[in-house]
Amino acid sequence: MTTTDAINDATRRADFVLLFDVTDGNPNGDPDAGNLPRVDPETMQGMVTDVCLKRKVRNFVDATRSGKPGMEIYIEHHGVLNEQHERAYTAMGKESVGTKPTREELPIVQDARDWMCQNFYDVRAFGAVMSTGVNCGQVRGPLQLTFARSIDPVAPLDLAITRLAVTEGTEAEEGGQKGTKLTEMGRKTLIPYGLYRAHGFYNPHLGEKTGFSGEDLGLFWEALQKMWDLDHSASRGLMACRGLYVFTHDSKLGEAPAHRLFDLIDVHKKDGVKAPRSFSNYVVDVDEGNLPPGVTLTRVVG
Repeated sequence: MTTTDAINDATRRADFVLLFDVTDGNPNGDPDAGNLPRVDPETMQGMVTDVCLKRKVRNFVDATRSGKPGMEIYIEHHGVLNEQHERAYTAMGKESVGTKPTREELPIVQDARDWMCQNFYDVRAFGAVMSTGVNCGQVRGPLQLTFARSIDPVAPLDLAITRLAVTEGTEAEEGGQKGTKLTEMGRKTLIPYGLYRAHGFYNPHLGEKTGFSGEDLGLFWEALQKMWDLDHSASRGLMACRGLYVFTHDSKLGEAPAHRLFDLIDVHKKDGVKAPRSFSNYVVDVDEGNLPPGVTLTRVVG
């Protein structure tokens, strides 16, 4: 079996490490802090939520597989979830079930749940709570991601900018004469540089229940590598995948605890670097010699 076959085998457990960086951008703004980049206030390490990373995966799948059977996205931009649920009942030719189904109605909810798994990639992958209003049950997804945390502290900046367009045509005194205000001040938030590390897990037991396939798993690895190039914006700066290391187990249950595998990958600054400003300021050490028996490491990126 090749390493590509191994990481795309949906019957085997997998744990992975994702490295990505941002240069002069805001990777994930915090609405409770004026949209400044998220940080741990005690360590000043930058943080990116799992929800943010999953959104990028969803956008990549939608952009590259739109229109293909089973590749719809449940959590859409400006989507209405109960309308998605209603589609399942319409397809089955049945009346929707409320949030508290009777024992006799439970098989209908199960059928609706299965329909959602078959048609929506992100339901199969990440799971969903679909018991609101129109009841399609709940799904535990086989793929899970942690928050990403920067290797070193970051320095969030809140910069003033000038824009030549104004929101209102208010009048102002200019040179002693009445005129129209021509500029306004704005804000831009960013960090100069940050290298982030996230961890993830694939559970084949849950994958069986949602119908998650090897093709789905391969698409997920592809998304983690390429989704950054479909997500560029002026506010996010330059973001890129810098490492994707997948530990594949020979069994469904796994051959070693995930944290033990993650400890084999050490990311640190090069000697003499005080303020990192690029990925070249870091060293990634992978201790492949201490891999537990029954675990294969695939360097997808890195």
